[in-house]
Amino acid sequence: MITRRAFLAGGAGLGAAAALGVPPAQATAASASTRALRRTPLSDPFRLGVASGEPVPDGVVLWTRLAPDPLAADGLGGMPSRPVAVHWQLAKDENFRHVVRQGVETARPEEAHSVHAEPGGLQPGAEYFYRFRAEGEISPVGRTVTAPAPGTRSRALNLSFTSCADYQTGWFTAYRRMAEDEPDLIAFLGDYIYEYGDYKYPVRDQAGGECLDLAGYRLRHAQHKADPELQLAHAVAPWAVVWDDHDIENAWAGDVPEQPDPPFLKRRADAFQAYYENMPLRRAQQPQGSALRLHRTIRWGAVANLHMLDTRQYRDLYACTGRSGTVGADCAERLAPNRTILGQEQEAWLASRLKDSGATWDLLGQQVFMMEMDWTNGEGKGYSNEGWDGYVASRDRLTAAIEATKRNAVVLTGDVHSHWAGEVKRSFQDPESKSVAVELVTTSVTSAGDGLDEYPNTGVLLAENPHVKFFNGRRGYVRAKLTESEMTVDFRSLARVTEPYATAYTSGSFVIEPGTPRLNQV
Repeated sequence: MITRRAFLAGGAGLGAAAALGVPPAQATAASASTRALRRTPLSDPFRLGVASGEPVPDGVVLWTRLAPDPLAADGLGGMPSRPVAVHWQLAKDENFRHVVRQGVETARPEEAHSVHAEPGGLQPGAEYFYRFRAEGEISPVGRTVTAPAPGTRSRALNLSFTSCADYQTGWFTAYRRMAEDEPDLIAFLGDYIYEYGDYKYPVRDQAGGECLDLAGYRLRHAQHKADPELQLAHAVAPWAVVWDDHDIENAWAGDVPEQPDPPFLKRRADAFQAYYENMPLRRAQQPQGSALRLHRTIRWGAVANLHMLDTRQYRDLYACTGRSGTVGADCAERLAPNRTILGQEQEAWLASRLKDSGATWDLLGQQVFMMEMDWTNGEGKGYSNEGWDGYVASRDRLTAAIEATKRNAVVLTGDVHSHWAGEVKRSFQDPESKSVAVELVTTSVTSAGDGLDEYPNTGVLLAENPHVKFFNGRRGYVRAKLTESEMTVDFRSLARVTEPYATAYTSGSFVIEPGTPRLNQV
């Protein structure tokens, strides 16, 4: 049985490596040459680890998925085609001397033998430990926490967030570094997997080709979940997740795919089903065919509300070209008053949540750049029509709602594979417009490879976008601590991901104060 301390010491790594047929000595030596994966079916059904998520004051979601053979080509993890009883326990201590809740869930083959248990009646703002038992085996131990009671202002929120984990482009060391911080909550902002087929020169080989059906998406999720660094991060804290494009297909927009084959709504339904099966989401969030509602609010007492947004499922098609890319300042369609990146229902829902918030901080967890960004160096203007610059009216409606409700809004963003920080203006069309929010953009876990701290054109980009205050082009994550009086932010970077076990360093630190939506550099 692996406890939290053993996880953080790396004890989980050998078991997960063995699931992929990697010899323990090779895993310990952290060799980067594990190109040929040798699949070795084993009896342990908990090769994908454990996870928790969606904390509320009296409960949390506990997750696992049975898979003794994670790389089975059919995506079912080597499990028999029959239901399996899975027992779970929740305790106040990691040795399980004080079990406070326990129960039994049925892991069914039609849901890839995944388990989503929802224990209730828990103490608010409390730490718990959990484990599962099935087929005579006991899972690793996970740590989780419940949210503070409504109105609580004394309990800080220690939050980490990241995005974009491409298995083929590097090692998941950023997950280990996040786990070592032992946050209260981890927010993942999209691209948990990449649907692409095999790269010509991968850092690590993936199983299966391009994800086109349910078996393919299940297999890709299983290979990610079998990674020991990812298992550490899931086992140490509850997660709040939302997808971006690569969780389904590159650059999809609403009902419109980038490529027509296979039929997109069937492909999207398969991707949504696999996403639900592999994430610590509530049973109420099960997909209905090609629809799955992911936007919701996670409340942390009266200190913070985390509003997780979906900028993919309900957006209008890309302005001017119909495809994602950079468009010039003459692209009038991006300014059209009826364009939306959230959809009318989600926009109204978010405006209502901001109006009724009452928390010190309102965090908007979402996927793509919200700040205006001129990506063209020198003369001329070039805007990404995939981010909020392609949906200017939608951004203006949101910034108007933030201003009207006087919320301390902080936008948490992924997608662009680099660290950025800046200020969101009430209207970027008005040069004198004031800032109404701060945006913190996390880099990727691996996507884009090792990267650089600064690129040759970084200075030009920052000079031509003065509301942007910070950039770092390495991989990593962001950690933040939120209290009633301030939000402190550290951008954590890794010098390399093409080799495992890099150390993390702080590439930038800022403080944000309530009532002043500006970045104060530390």
